[in-house]
Amino acid sequence: MYCRNCGNVIDDNAVICPKCGVATGVSMQQQRTNTLAIVGFAMSFIVALVGLICSIMARRQIKESGEKGMGLATAGLIISIVEIVLYVFLVMVMMIVVAIALGHE
Repeated sequence: MYCRNCGNVIDDNAVICPKCGVATGVSMQQQRTNTLAIVGFAMSFIVALVGLICSIMARRQIKESGEKGMGLATAGLIISIVEIVLYVFLVMVMMIVVAIALGHE
């Protein structure tokens, strides 16, 4: 669709024109939630790296299109980062434990 203020081509679901900032007339109820935001949030609990990538991509898409789901994408991003940091910490602790155990033989 075209912005009624500036005439630029914008996403059909955009509530606000990303070029000029004027409301497009699309109501919030007509707007859909970004699919990648949902996938990123769900995957953050299963495979953290996939959740991280999907959440980053979803945040970029939402900024451009004006879709709903920024909270889901942000939550997926945070959960994925925390999970990855915990995995790295756990691996480091396990390496230290193995090194200590091998050193005492």
